[in-house]
Amino acid sequence: MTSAFLKSSVAAGALVWASLSGASAAKAEDLTLCWAAWDPANALVELSKDFEAKSGHKMKFEFVPWPNFADRMLNELNSGGKLCDLMIGDSQWIGGAAENGQYVKLNDFFEKEGIKMEDFIPATVVGYAEWPKNSPNYWALPAFGDVVGWTYRKDWFSRPELQAEFKTKYGRDLAVPKTFAELKDIAEFFQGRDIDGKKVYGAAIYTERGSEGITMGAMDVLYSFGFQYDNPAKPYELEGFVNSPQSIAGLEYYKALYDCCTPPGSSDTYMSENIDAYKSGQVALQMNFAFIWPGIHADANVGGDKSGYFPNPAGPDGKQFAQLGGQGISVVAASSKQDAALEYIKWFAQPEIQNKWWSLGGYSALRSVVEDPGFATSQPYAQTFLDSMAIVKDFWAEPSYASLLQASQKRFHDYVVAGQGTAKEALDGLVKDWTEVFEDEGKL
Repeated sequence: MTSAFLKSSVAAGALVWASLSGASAAKAEDLTLCWAAWDPANALVELSKDFEAKSGHKMKFEFVPWPNFADRMLNELNSGGKLCDLMIGDSQWIGGAAENGQYVKLNDFFEKEGIKMEDFIPATVVGYAEWPKNSPNYWALPAFGDVVGWTYRKDWFSRPELQAEFKTKYGRDLAVPKTFAELKDIAEFFQGRDIDGKKVYGAAIYTERGSEGITMGAMDVLYSFGFQYDNPAKPYELEGFVNSPQSIAGLEYYKALYDCCTPPGSSDTYMSENIDAYKSGQVALQMNFAFIWPGIHADANVGGDKSGYFPNPAGPDGKQFAQLGGQGISVVAASSKQDAALEYIKWFAQPEIQNKWWSLGGYSALRSVVEDPGFATSQPYAQTFLDSMAIVKDFWAEPSYASLLQASQKRFHDYVVAGQGTAKEALDGLVKDWTEVFEDEGKL
């Protein structure tokens, strides 16, 4: 991050904060911010020291490991608990939290403070802030842009002997794949190969059963094959869309990639397991959310020029999408410290703070940050982040999100990992499961 890039909005940020702090007569509070336990959370702790110094409020943090994050925090919201004043909740929670009155609606606050949603990446506004979707009703500020992408062993790809062998076999250069078919060829090429005296494997992908892992991984592929959640002309009509021939082909591909090209013991893997497999030199390719890239780049074994990054490749018909990750930051309705929590959101929204957030390893969703001429070259993965965020789709954000997710987790894992039935049977079953959920909600 260049100093010029960081200083581009310091003066404006100082004026914004002067207005905020001068207007606030609230007493100093102890605020608790709840999020997942991962590297970006550590960066937020560091970033928040600025807020503490300027506001007089003290920040506490409740960070929960990802496998337990949803259960722990959704229980907190559903019970009306007082632990969290601020919540960085997953994108899929926004519908339920809005309809159940668990988040404070932020429209009036945004208008009063001059915070404009058009200043943020559009996909993050729809994904993290809006409910109903594509309506001007806001329940969060986009906080952390994230998306599933790919990391690869750039140093392995560049070896002349491997380049020559690959070109002889496939008739093209060993390079970043443009299609999922090419990605599978590369994974097969590396599977079981000996590199520097060590047996390596093709790809680390998501297969985790307990929370959301295999759904995030499978959907990341299915979108580019043509999967649609429902009929665009008739909401909640699933038949022929969820289980379309294109969707079936996508799920068959995901199972084929799992069967051919993953390391041993890959039947229940998600973010941390894939990071471990990649950093330990086991795999040529890693599927994972973009949040891992700063850590990969800094790693002593695989960092620097040894690794490269690329967005999801295209499917058979040229479609190219990627699974949205990331979160918005919300004020918890049960909090008795809402005024101080809103101060935090106003502070966080400043361009100066958003620039610093990016420099510390957070993924800003503010357009002035990501559209700055220096952004794309500020880190080796910055351009891949931009390219990936331009092609995102997301899972259901319905209030019944948890039931919808449980169904997809079971159907996908039973087929992909356990080898039960066919892809068509799995998706036909998912249509049945999801239809029952929507019938119970009175939407069908």
